[in-house]
Amino acid sequence: MRVLDVAAVSAWSAACVHSLAVLRPAIDGINVYPVADSDTGSNLLFTMTAARDALAEADPATTAEALAAFAKGAVAAAKGNSGVIMSQVVRGIAESAAARELDGPGLADALGCADRAATGAVSRPVAGTILTVLHTVAAAVRDATGSLEEVAAEAASVAAEALEETPKQLPVLAVAGVVDAGARGLVAVLDALSGVISGGLTEAEHPLEAHHRHTIDAPTAWEVMYLLDDVDEGSLPGLRKTLSGLGDSVTVAGDGAGAYAVHVHCADIGAALEAGIELGRPRRVRVEPLITPTPVEVGGGIDRSVVAVVHGGQLAELLRAEGVAVLSVPQGSEPTVEEMLGLINEAAGHHVTVLPGGQRLTAAADAAAGHAMAADRDVVVIPCVSPVQVLAALAVHDKDRRTNDDVVAMAEAAAATRRGELRIAHEESLTWVGRAQAGDVVGLVDGEVVLIEPAPASETSLVAAAVGVLNRMLALGGELVTVLTGVDAPVRLPGELADQLRLEHPEVELTSYAGGQSDAVLLMGVE
Repeated sequence: MRVLDVAAVSAWSAACVHSLAVLRPAIDGINVYPVADSDTGSNLLFTMTAARDALAEADPATTAEALAAFAKGAVAAAKGNSGVIMSQVVRGIAESAAARELDGPGLADALGCADRAATGAVSRPVAGTILTVLHTVAAAVRDATGSLEEVAAEAASVAAEALEETPKQLPVLAVAGVVDAGARGLVAVLDALSGVISGGLTEAEHPLEAHHRHTIDAPTAWEVMYLLDDVDEGSLPGLRKTLSGLGDSVTVAGDGAGAYAVHVHCADIGAALEAGIELGRPRRVRVEPLITPTPVEVGGGIDRSVVAVVHGGQLAELLRAEGVAVLSVPQGSEPTVEEMLGLINEAAGHHVTVLPGGQRLTAAADAAAGHAMAADRDVVVIPCVSPVQVLAALAVHDKDRRTNDDVVAMAEAAAATRRGELRIAHEESLTWVGRAQAGDVVGLVDGEVVLIEPAPASETSLVAAAVGVLNRMLALGGELVTVLTGVDAPVRLPGELADQLRLEHPEVELTSYAGGQSDAVLLMGVE
């Protein structure tokens, strides 16, 4: 087969349904994310069955028309988060087919279009899910020049390999010992496509699959789905933002013909519907309870996780290197409810300790900890007003200690850490120690200005100001100084500060890291 034709699209639609029907129990059995309600396989089967039926009724004359009918049926019937995403996979391929024939390079382009469409529909893409596997496939075949059969086979093979990596990327999968359920469905769909093209369609259960059953309790939140018509495309970012404030797993996916499938997990059904009513005409509304499962039984003592939310990419990488799941948000902004819920619900274990690196981040973490979508987790937020307190808390974290004792130890370490800062004044201001002009170096201890070094800021003045701040902090005692350098800090500043501190306080140990914060040249902690 040189190019994908109408007959092949029809055969692919039937093969998808057959494969998903066979695999439905297995996929349902490994469904632990985003909600362990054992319905991902059922949702994918429902979505693709409706898409197949829509194609059968369309009587298309071209491949593009066939795929367009297939995609429109998938979007209209998309069920669950995985169903919506899969509908966008088909839609992306359909849109690409409208521009060029689907030979080998054409299929490679189509998979790239599918990747963009699916990722664009999701408010907060998460590593270790169907989106990760799809992106890996698209990247692998991006420059492919082989035949249609070769590209399809490569896509299916890469997808299977990427599926095996999902437990390493999403902790909740690793704890349950399963691969991502939605991604497993994508592998089945790509296997079906490769099989139809090669003429040797087969389907075998993936070696990493496991039947993981859950005891069902009462619903704690709801899955709200509807189609939205007569909506201005420019208003969709606002809709996603509104829905993200209500819960998580937000997707707003178009069918290419003006209709959008809306999906959200939330506690307020009315608010989710009102968000759509304000922008367009909702129809085919479906509301289903989200079931809270009995916590997954895990081995190795993994019953809890420590996660952090911070500003600064370099600080985030430092924490990730210590095995901590991190949400990094831009300086001056706050994480959305959906982002915080994702950080909490993607963590391994039932108990989650959150370390927020600032006052506003602490407020956002507190709001998420009390949200209905986190009700099945035991969430504790340790208040921190500076990233140096996050580092102090992590320094005493002991996964082998009793949970309550460990939380107390981390909270005490954070609270006992005094914090200092060096900032560059952006405008004239009056402080407790005098008037600061724009460009002056301002030193703070525990949020209060304690010294001002006149502009212009230089390596010498920054070192002098840092030593001055630390002298005030160390006057009350301390053995360990931790420094986080900002994006505007001179490269040699940590070394010169260490030399100066060694002369004045030889008894103190100094540790310096690149923090990457943009609001302070230096952040300092004393323990």
